[in-house]
Amino acid sequence: MADDVKKLTIFDVQEKVAAGEKVFQVTATDYPTALLVDRSGIEFILIGDSLGMTALGYPSTVPVTMDEMLYHAKAISRAAKRSILVGDLPLGAYHASTSDAVSNAMRMVKEGGADVVKMEGGEDVAPMIEAVVRAGIPVMGHMGLTPQLISKLGGFRVQGKSAAAGAQLIRDADALERAGCFAVVLEAIPDRVAALITERLEIPTIGIGAGPHCDGQNLVLHDLVGLFDRFLPKFAKRYANVGETIDAALREFQQEVRDGAFPAAEHSFVMDDAEYEALLRELGDGD
Repeated sequence: MADDVKKLTIFDVQEKVAAGEKVFQVTATDYPTALLVDRSGIEFILIGDSLGMTALGYPSTVPVTMDEMLYHAKAISRAAKRSILVGDLPLGAYHASTSDAVSNAMRMVKEGGADVVKMEGGEDVAPMIEAVVRAGIPVMGHMGLTPQLISKLGGFRVQGKSAAAGAQLIRDADALERAGCFAVVLEAIPDRVAALITERLEIPTIGIGAGPHCDGQNLVLHDLVGLFDRFLPKFAKRYANVGETIDAALREFQQEVRDGAFPAAEHSFVMDDAEYEALLRELGDGD
């Protein structure tokens, strides 16, 4: 992609949604994956705390620290020439106080290179979101299934299945919009509840396990291409199986080395015959 490519803004995305276009968000964990996402035309690259599982091997997103997020954000930001870079604030980065929220949001933008930040929660985190927005940093909300709080939710479960729970999700969505979010992720909620929220809000909704009625869709890259094999969420679709391709390549590499097929002549560097003979004489091995 050319160096003079135009960087998207949140207003570009809002205009697309207003025009009836779908928008897209995909996670990345490092420079190579972010480069692929950026070149694909995806609007948002998410530095998701899901990297705790896909890149760091944690059992959930809960152990991920702010420093770990910043480490990955710095690498990912070097690849995001066109896409809007969304920096996830991990558990503990904004839950204690508005000052923590603003401080860590600033770190994600200043140190990590993110364009905007993402914060999980509903009415409960609205004051923190409002403080970050007031400090000048755009916020993407994230509600429904909030993986940082899986202990409170009882695991990775669909949220809003009852009328009362659905009504609470709608109140949460309204609170996030009032707090100043420019968009909101809806994760693992019934499709009709997501449709109601999308109809009510003026800001874009981005679904992940929230049905087809959202303004955009989000997937984790490692789920999308088959690079994470511990589990595949019901709401994810695997469009390729790169993991199997890599596994086959590694096995073929080993077999070719054993058979003597690799490295072949085209993979080797050659010394001129005269120089080789001179080397042997230098070593005392020549005539």
